[in-house]
Amino acid sequence: MSLIVQKFGGSSVADAESIKRVAKRIVETRRAGNDVVVAVSAMGDTTDELLDLAHQVTPLPEPRELDMLLSSGERISMALLAMAIKSMGYDARSFTGSQAGMITDAQHGAARIVDVTPVRLREALDEGSIVIVAGFQGFNRDTRDITTLGRGGSDTTAVALAAALGADVCEIYTDVDGIFTMDPRVVPRARKIQTITSEEMLELAAAGAKVLYIRAVEYARRHGVTLHVRSSFNNNEGTLVINPKEGEQVEQPIVTGIATDLSEAKITVVGVPDVPGKAAQIFKIVAKTNANVDMIVQNVSAAATGLTDISFTLPKSEAQAVLKALQADQGEVGFLGLQHDDQIGKLALVGAGMRTNTGVSAKLFEALHLASINIEMISTSEIRISVVTRADSVNDAARVLHAAFDLDADEEAIVYAGTGR
Repeated sequence: MSLIVQKFGGSSVADAESIKRVAKRIVETRRAGNDVVVAVSAMGDTTDELLDLAHQVTPLPEPRELDMLLSSGERISMALLAMAIKSMGYDARSFTGSQAGMITDAQHGAARIVDVTPVRLREALDEGSIVIVAGFQGFNRDTRDITTLGRGGSDTTAVALAAALGADVCEIYTDVDGIFTMDPRVVPRARKIQTITSEEMLELAAAGAKVLYIRAVEYARRHGVTLHVRSSFNNNEGTLVINPKEGEQVEQPIVTGIATDLSEAKITVVGVPDVPGKAAQIFKIVAKTNANVDMIVQNVSAAATGLTDISFTLPKSEAQAVLKALQADQGEVGFLGLQHDDQIGKLALVGAGMRTNTGVSAKLFEALHLASINIEMISTSEIRISVVTRADSVNDAARVLHAAFDLDADEEAIVYAGTGR
């Protein structure tokens, strides 16, 4: 008998009919002789709607109470799903994150999992029950408060449960048939990937791919959990995210996929004295704001002035705090000014085969040149090339590169649901 952990997102349990369809899928897995643990998200856009409601009540909701509010969404869906399964003649028990032993730190809104003690889940499994767990939430032992894990928290919950219970596989159900070479909403002829390494998936997730959240992929890689990303709307095989053993040979395409991200802004620190220690000063100031810096580019200094410009990207939501902090210390650092640009888009080309194949950069630059798309910043790793361009050009750039690297499929991909909110 195998132990399978399944995760169903908001679009998969958006209404009563969807919940009954998911319950049928879970029961089929149980009938096949498997033990089943399910992590479930809130229904549809419930989390966003609760967040909107909180901000209608007060502009700055208190973090503890906000977590109490937001965690209620998953409690609704877990209970309804357990009811649907019971109506089909199978025993199911629902558990909140705290009841499931999901122990976190005390950071409200973005808690990190520090331990998983699934004693009650194991007891329920041993008694033949299907286990339903509220995703996205946990419990801090010191404060004894409910916490939430932030965006993608249900994915992370599922992976953590799979690791703690020693599951054979963690199935992540979504509104597409697996992981694609590009978001099929942007590139309709995106091709489904059969197998991808966790290393490649980490790069794609970090670059903006939404099908899996980076925290879940990191957790799966660290704990050796195999992920199976598949659709909740059919029984097709999806995409396996694997952790190759050291020395194991796996097929490595030159380019596995493309990801885009429109959530970042660019800040340029203009006229920085080109002397040792100035970059350190700048990024110490940035670090104090807890901003998450992504790409960094420093220009060659002008010979006449001895000044240079330093540009970096970061989430749009963090830009104003960074600008304010840098302006406050402008005199100490000695730069001339700041520029802020929130109309940029990031595109990343990812593939493990880049390690051993030449000419990828040349083909990328040539394809964008022929499409008259200007590149503003470039960053690379062993298996990734990232570029920044104008926000209104990034989707065109993705389509151009998708075709240039022969990633197009013969038919258009099917997207079954989801609002993208």
